[in-house]
Amino acid sequence: MPISGSAIRRMRQLRKMKQEHLAELLGVNQATVSRWERGILPVTVAQATRLESIFASKSSSADAALKRLVEHSRSKVHLICDRTHRLLAASSVRQSEWRLPLSDLLDRSLLSYASQEIVKTEGELAGLGWHEGQMNSLTLVTGANDDAYLPIVAGQVLWERIFLADGSAARLVTTLD
Repeated sequence: MPISGSAIRRMRQLRKMKQEHLAELLGVNQATVSRWERGILPVTVAQATRLESIFASKSSSADAALKRLVEHSRSKVHLICDRTHRLLAASSVRQSEWRLPLSDLLDRSLLSYASQEIVKTEGELAGLGWHEGQMNSLTLVTGANDDAYLPIVAGQVLWERIFLADGSAARLVTTLD
């Protein structure tokens, strides 16, 4: 039996997932997800299977535990989507550095706040085999970004690539003292 548009919308909303993120996981655009949810475009059997897999795994207790560990960490740490840089979680120590409430930043890309060194290193990741799993951690030296809302101070940062239950890659970002 095909999955209905209202079921897709309900499952997505229960997981507090935006259409754009679901589209990203499925390799389609946001408009396609919108058309499915409105019943304008039918979902193929392969897409329905993938949707069921995503929705089944999104409630992973491992992901929930990871989020709790990040949020309760005493380190300056945050978790982002490795591909889109969307903020997934942040420790209270990290949040205390920021001048925007967490609610304004969750599920938004943090790349626009990056320092020049972070942007440069981000551009080099493909050549280093980061996305192919040839390396799963990287320490970099960054300068300050001089941003009033999400300041980055000069220092060392550790990036660690991990996988979430839905198969997407996340990046744990830790400031090293």
